[in-house]
Amino acid sequence: MQALTFKEVRSNLCLTSKGALLQTGSTALLRGLVEGQRILSRAKRGWVWNQMFVLEEFSGPDPILVGRLHTDLDVGSTPIKYVLAGEGAGTIFAINEITGDIHAMKRLDREEKAEYTLTAQVTNRDTDQPLEPPSEFIIKVQDINDNPPQFVEGPYRASVPETSQVGTSVTRVTATDADDPVYGNSAKLVYSILEGQPYFSIDPNTAIIKIALHGMDREMREEYLVVIQAKDMGGHMGGLSGTTTVTVTLTDVNDNPPKFSKSLYEFVIPEDLAIGQPGGKVKANDRDIGENAKSTYNIIDGDERDVFEITTDAQTQEGILRLKKPLNFETKKSYTLKVEAANIRFDPNSGAPFKDTATVKIAVEDSDEPPVFSKPTFVLQVDENAPINTVVGTVTARDPDVTGSLVRYFIDRHTDLERQFNVNVDDGKITLAKPLDRETDMWHNITVTATEIRNIQCHWNHSQISRATVAIRVLDINDNAPEFATEYEAFLCENGKPGQVIQTVSAVDKDDPIQGHYFEYRLIPEMLNNPNFTIKNNGDNSISVLAKHDTFRRQKQEMYFLPIIVTDNGNPPMSSTNTLTIRVCGCSREGIVQSCNVEAYVLPIGLSMGALIAILACIILLLVIVVLFVTLRRHKNKPLIIKDDEDVRENIIRYDDEGGGEEDTEAFDIATLQNPDGINGYLPRKDIKPDLQFMPRQSSGPNGVDVDEFINVRLHEADNDPTAPPYDSIQIYGYEGRGSIAGSLSSLETASSDSDQNYDYLREWGPRFRRLGELYSVGESDKET
Repeated sequence: MQALTFKEVRSNLCLTSKGALLQTGSTALLRGLVEGQRILSRAKRGWVWNQMFVLEEFSGPDPILVGRLHTDLDVGSTPIKYVLAGEGAGTIFAINEITGDIHAMKRLDREEKAEYTLTAQVTNRDTDQPLEPPSEFIIKVQDINDNPPQFVEGPYRASVPETSQVGTSVTRVTATDADDPVYGNSAKLVYSILEGQPYFSIDPNTAIIKIALHGMDREMREEYLVVIQAKDMGGHMGGLSGTTTVTVTLTDVNDNPPKFSKSLYEFVIPEDLAIGQPGGKVKANDRDIGENAKSTYNIIDGDERDVFEITTDAQTQEGILRLKKPLNFETKKSYTLKVEAANIRFDPNSGAPFKDTATVKIAVEDSDEPPVFSKPTFVLQVDENAPINTVVGTVTARDPDVTGSLVRYFIDRHTDLERQFNVNVDDGKITLAKPLDRETDMWHNITVTATEIRNIQCHWNHSQISRATVAIRVLDINDNAPEFATEYEAFLCENGKPGQVIQTVSAVDKDDPIQGHYFEYRLIPEMLNNPNFTIKNNGDNSISVLAKHDTFRRQKQEMYFLPIIVTDNGNPPMSSTNTLTIRVCGCSREGIVQSCNVEAYVLPIGLSMGALIAILACIILLLVIVVLFVTLRRHKNKPLIIKDDEDVRENIIRYDDEGGGEEDTEAFDIATLQNPDGINGYLPRKDIKPDLQFMPRQSSGPNGVDVDEFINVRLHEADNDPTAPPYDSIQIYGYEGRGSIAGSLSSLETASSDSDQNYDYLREWGPRFRRLGELYSVGESDKET
């Protein structure tokens, strides 16, 4: 049978959540079904079903009928089976294989999935062969109002300035509804206020919260909790709703002026309060907060002398009253000030006076003040070398208190360590204790202290001490004679001309006269008729020394001394005698001094003293070299060891690569072998310093020493000495010893010649004598030859 698809017949069949069939337009529906049956019968089509099903979402638990599939092949002759495939087939939707009924088995939620596309097919129940081609249909889930509105971003916080106008926008809230916004009123929301009236209102459609009450004051209430409700179904009965909260905070505006807590403040300030120290505090309170509550304080009246100032404490917002000038109880005992507090920030358009004033009365308290000197610094003067107890000057001080106590004076000895001055404790007269010298110290700075006496018992109040500086200038008197400015040493050329200036001389004076210095120079009376020199006044407190002739010769007189008297213009005048030393020198034609010594005449012409000294030094050096050379030659020719001709022995020393150097020659004392009778005991090694000290051996007798025994003993000591290094040295003496396996190797005292001896035994001595055996052994061919 050929399977044909029936043309879609759209019906208005809807299944409710209870699964009942609704009939809408029953006459048209029946007509359509009859016409459809007639067409299907004529075209021999298989089965008829709706291609679109609309099903409301539901939550179960019972399955509901979605629709029924039917084919005209189902006449009982052919075993058929209905098969369902597609989205949710077998899980959400199930089909009865025999009847073709489709049921929804699980909860359908439009918000999770709004449509399902399924495929239906008719197959042979026995063979599972398809009898009709598959047909696709759609199950649409229709929305119901099952989701309430939700405020996803809530709860909300908002702020608005206090005293805002009615209708001022505060904030906007937003609610969402998961239902279908295009089907019915399930997602149509309406907003309202549950709590927060009459302060706030909300637009039901836009959800904008606004101010609803005029003159809201932060100082009265700062925070409000507003509850907002959103209801779907357009706000009608049966709709779902959701709520959220909005916390509204009123922000501060400067709508309150500062206000002093009291209109009159009274303070008592001691007169000895230090400048800059606080004398009192005032406070103006402001109901505002933050910058709006900050105030500044000013003195607007009553401080004509600018004695006080007021500053603002940034932390406490207090006005601190401080001193700008010292107080004096004896001059002014009280002050009345007018203080103003004003906001730093305020609205000029508000018209409100954002300031307040208060009166401050200050009473000055009398304090025990130290004495006050008439001047902070006293300048006195006294002549130098004035006698002791001379009055230099007087310092005065008084007690500023009303009591007017007596004052006593003292010198701070830390400023007068040499105790050159004294002060009268009663009247403050300063006198000399030691003579003064202006040339040593021109100024003396001392400190005088004044202490008051409180009561009649003359108890000094050491806590009230004042100090004053006394500068004493030492006046100059003419007590120093003038003298040469420096130690002059003049040079006179032998070939000089008469009237030539030898030296310009000036003088100095330690005194400092007011009129300045003026010096008078003259020769001593004995030198007035000096035939050699004269002086000339230059008019500037200096003189020039002139030569009278040109016959000065060093051979005749090398040095001249010219005494000169210098007198100042002081009262009384002071004078001193200073001597000028003049040397006669040899000069060049240009007048340059070359030599001033007499010894220069005894030297050869053209040879200076320096050259002569160099020649003598060279001669002495040569003599020293010759003496050293001769001494070394004599020392070299002298024998190192004095021996008789009969005591000469053969001493052969051979060093290998590992030898100890020249020190090996001192390993044994050759003198002992040469004179065995002279041995008296143990002789220490010369090449090393042993750690172990051996006991000296006992000698058998002066003449009973055997050389062989001596060598054996020394050999035994060397072998057993732990401090002795090995020595690769062979020392052969005239005595050859006894007991050698090889016998004597020396050719001395041997009658036979080399040719008569057989040296084949050298081959048996081992590797050490192999080379020696090859040299001395003779083969058969050699013998025949």
